Amino acid sequence: MAAFAEADAAASAEDAEAAAATPSPSSPEEKQKFAKTRFVANAGLAAGATYQWIIKPYRDGKFKKGAKGRTFALVKAGLAGAFAYNRLKAASENAKGDPLLSKAVGPLTAGIDSLKGLGTKLRKGQAGDADIGAFENVINSVKEAGKSAGATVTDKVPSAGQLTG
Repeated sequence: MAAFAEADAAASAEDAEAAAATPSPSSPEEKQKFAKTRFVANAGLAAGATYQWIIKPYRDGKFKKGAKGRTFALVKAGLAGAFAYNRLKAASENAKGDPLLSKAVGPLTAGIDSLKGLGTKLRKGQAGDADIGAFENVINSVKEAGKSAGATVTDKVPSAGQLTG
């Protein structure tokens, strides 16, 4: 029995050494190292989608009844709204990996959550000035929070393929 105990102890020590020598693909250091980069990428995609397919067409009157291309514009806005919400949630999670960014973005979580159903509202043509303004305000708040934490967010317009999937 003592021989088995010694063999188990030796195997455990070898396993611990191997585990320590094998780098973890998502170690806390790596997550923190790339937190700002991921935040900037996700927030930039959300901002780009919101401006390109929601704010700009809304200001151009493409969502009004009788407007040429209205249905297509509403479908794209709905997809963009869902995409932007998804990317903002991801950016919010990314921000947790950086202490300064986490403090800046933390208070915006409720605003991001309030956008959850706007993609559907946009697609159905039920969104109004207040809804479009809410999207714009949250995007601008996230950009400001990033800037204050040293992570400047610039708009990146996603491709149509990125919106759908």
